Amino acid sequence: MKLPLIPNLVLSAALIFAGNGAFAHDDATLDKMKAPNGGQLRMAGPYHFELLVDKNNKEAKDSPVTVYLTDHGAQKIPAAGASGTATILAGKAKVTVPLSPAGDNKLTGVGKYVSDAHMKVVVSVVFPDKKTEQARFAPLAAGHADDHMHH
Repeated sequence: MKLPLIPNLVLSAALIFAGNGAFAHDDATLDKMKAPNGGQLRMAGPYHFELLVDKNNKEAKDSPVTVYLTDHGAQKIPAAGASGTATILAGKAKVTVPLSPAGDNKLTGVGKYVSDAHMKVVVSVVFPDKKTEQARFAPLAAGHADDHMHH
């Protein structure tokens, strides 16, 4: 039996939106929001990840990487039992920083990286239920709400 095309499209769209949260925020919307800890916000499945990196490294040196976990309502998601990585692409280097719980809703790690305006960071978090969520960041890109002020 062949189903009509239109209902299949509607069903597909409904399934996609049901899986991603009907009120999902895109990156541009998240960049306009004030992140609770001054970092950059990104969606990762049912969560928001907030990434903080050192913004002042002129040369590669050991520096902190911090990721805060919240839901879409800005409620803290406990980091206990979670783990992750932050893969940093900056300059010509690729650095993978292991992240581990540091209390409350925070994962932290230390890695050797340069604070480059074109820096890209991919954060992957494995939650206690073994589900993995991932988000991509450009934490020092122009246009990020807290990066530069015009006087």
